[in-house]
Amino acid sequence: MATKSVVLASGSPRRLELLRAIGVEPRVVSPDIDESVLPNEAPVDYVRRLASAKLDSVMREVGAMSVGAVVIAADTTVEVDGEILGKPGDDAEALAMLLRLRGREHRVHTGFALAVAGPGCRGVDWEGHVEVVTSTVVFHDVPIVDLIAYVDSAEPRDKAGAYAIQGRAAGFVARLDGDVDAVIGLPVGRVCAVAASLGSPLI
Repeated sequence: MATKSVVLASGSPRRLELLRAIGVEPRVVSPDIDESVLPNEAPVDYVRRLASAKLDSVMREVGAMSVGAVVIAADTTVEVDGEILGKPGDDAEALAMLLRLRGREHRVHTGFALAVAGPGCRGVDWEGHVEVVTSTVVFHDVPIVDLIAYVDSAEPRDKAGAYAIQGRAAGFVARLDGDVDAVIGLPVGRVCAVAASLGSPLI
């Protein structure tokens, strides 16, 4: 029997939509953490650390009150030339990011952390699973006028790497090697497999 209680430790509407698409209606609890990149931190380490920190934050808040709930946290970043491209601060930064990505390959890393809340949960005391899923994306050599129009649409403003592969930027993609759900923000197939392995299937 599928679990009846899921907590999404993320305010991302994309992750919520991905869970709803498989019939899961989670309780959303936005974590309160510092998402700053540490000095010399690798992109994979960054998303793994943030996914774990988000889970810690939410488990501290809801763990003891939500015994049996599956708590899911995630973080996504774009990497190009070994550099992390997070969410753009403004439209100019969004355009600069897109200009770096056009006509070339980049990687998208999504870290997710999952645990089942139990009695006595106190943040870092949780036992669960942390994993990073990496996908490779190649953009066409998109004309700058199209990139400017995309930035003007406002879609890039809250997206890692300044684009949403499930939105208008789908037309920029020449090739995707990996998990499109992970690029959007949550590898739901892996999340379901891990939840099932912990004895708390989502579907």
